[in-house]
Amino acid sequence: MHLIWSVIVGFFVGLIAHFFVHVGHLGFIMTTVVGIVGSLIGGFIGGLIKKPADGALFHPAGFIMSIIGAIILLIIIHVSGIQI
Repeated sequence: MHLIWSVIVGFFVGLIAHFFVHVGHLGFIMTTVVGIVGSLIGGFIGGLIKKPADGALFHPAGFIMSIIGAIILLIIIHVSGIQI
């Protein structure tokens, strides 16, 4: 169930990030991958700023940090000129 939830949330995070940083046409799979990798980047940044409480399943700012992480990833892709 966790994998399905990650794909659904990853898709919406990638979709929102793609709205802010347009790097060309992304299909369903690439949008989902951008969202999932963005969630990992956002979680890493959120963990550097403030550690989640002991026993917490997720960081309180998780969804917002996931979007910020996906935007950072799309900016890196755009600046480096990688064609996706």
